[in-house]
Amino acid sequence: MADFTINEMLEMQRTLQEHYKDKWDPIMPETGKNMLLWMIGEIGEVIDIVKKNGGTKAATDSDIREHLIEEMADVLMYYNDIMLCYNISPDELKKAYEVKFQRNMKRW
Repeated sequence: MADFTINEMLEMQRTLQEHYKDKWDPIMPETGKNMLLWMIGEIGEVIDIVKKNGGTKAATDSDIREHLIEEMADVLMYYNDIMLCYNISPDELKKAYEVKFQRNMKRW
């Protein structure tokens, strides 16, 4: 299976947002705060799965793992919505990630 790119995820989120444009808040900077809060809620669901089942079971039990991955997909969906809200391009994210990576490589 090929890598799943940020560009692919962003395009899927744009499609989803367009499909529900009459039901969901519009994608714009003012909506970004709510998206961040909803993403934190989804991160909490990921944490709950690991907390309740332990890391090893969450990684190896097929049903629990499936639920874990589903919740992580929810986190990524909100993450990509946030990128759309603030008009952050994949190139901008890559540049910031590379800078942060280099800084962390020299940290300790």
